[in-house]
Amino acid sequence: MLEPLQKTPSAQVCAQKIFEISGTQLEPDAAAALWPKILKHKWLMSEKHGRDVGLRAAGIDFLEHMDQAVKEYRDYRRKDVLIELGAQAFGKEIWDTISDSQPPKQLVQRRIILPLIEGDLSKKHGVIPPKTIIFFGPPGTGKTHFVKAIAGVLSWWYIEILPSMLMADGIEKFGANLHAIMEKARTLEDAVIFIDEFDEIAGSRDDATMVDKSITNEFLKQVPLLKNKGNKILLVCATNYIRQLDAALLRPGRFDCIIPVGDLDEDGRKTILEYYICRLNTKGIDLDRIVHMTSRFTPADIEYLFQQVAQFAFEEEYAGKHDYTVTTDTFLQMIARIRPSLTEGMIEDFQKDSAAYARA
Repeated sequence: MLEPLQKTPSAQVCAQKIFEISGTQLEPDAAAALWPKILKHKWLMSEKHGRDVGLRAAGIDFLEHMDQAVKEYRDYRRKDVLIELGAQAFGKEIWDTISDSQPPKQLVQRRIILPLIEGDLSKKHGVIPPKTIIFFGPPGTGKTHFVKAIAGVLSWWYIEILPSMLMADGIEKFGANLHAIMEKARTLEDAVIFIDEFDEIAGSRDDATMVDKSITNEFLKQVPLLKNKGNKILLVCATNYIRQLDAALLRPGRFDCIIPVGDLDEDGRKTILEYYICRLNTKGIDLDRIVHMTSRFTPADIEYLFQQVAQFAFEEEYAGKHDYTVTTDTFLQMIARIRPSLTEGMIEDFQKDSAAYARA
């Protein structure tokens, strides 16, 4: 049942309607403020009972349980928003798949997670937890994984705003859809809102079309609206091309942190390899050798490597009709077929961007 959209009557009419329903005499201004809430409560009661609940019954119930009714309606609508936006929940264990030696992890732990978890201590020392973050770095370096890990360790909902959601009604409606989705997201109590390929939404306006400029302008409006809310909402945007973002977004005041996510060191690769190896039927794996052989592999490359190893083992056992055990040689055979995503040039560009744009 769709929630009815009705214009609020005049204050005098609202007072008269509430008096007729419940016998309660209210000041006109107070009645005008309550009338829309009574209608929402009527809608919610009708939804719960599967039939149209009379205005009199809903009005009396609302006035008798006002605080509870308002909270119940708000919670009910939040469930709808979570479903509509495709909210997901991740466990805290995903945080452990990121190596402690990977530079962004320590920064994210210290600057983002701890201030949000230790709210009272943050308030005591005047620390303002961040609400808006940009992750940047080469493709496949684990930016999305970091965001999911943050949501998991905070036990907050994870909501990814996909381009398909914004493009549903055509490019001309992109800005309007962004406005509508962000408005709904701001009603939630705790959520990590993630926007990938952020440069496509908020690119530089210098040589942009009128439509692209309007999209960037809309996002510039949305950031302060989200930051001014008192709820636990964390907006995280990711881009492979930090240089392409509009300069206004990169200035202090818009995004609280701009964090580089680059290539993995040996400990970082080892942590991810260990996570996947325990899911295979293995014997005598020389992990250090595999770590050495996967230099310049991104987390996405390593995940692809394990998909190839798993498929190879499956096919070998199916064809040979005997137990197949994955060995170091199996890995080396698969590694030889995979070209690392990162190049020396990409790493050099990333280091320059880190020096120019990183801010925490």
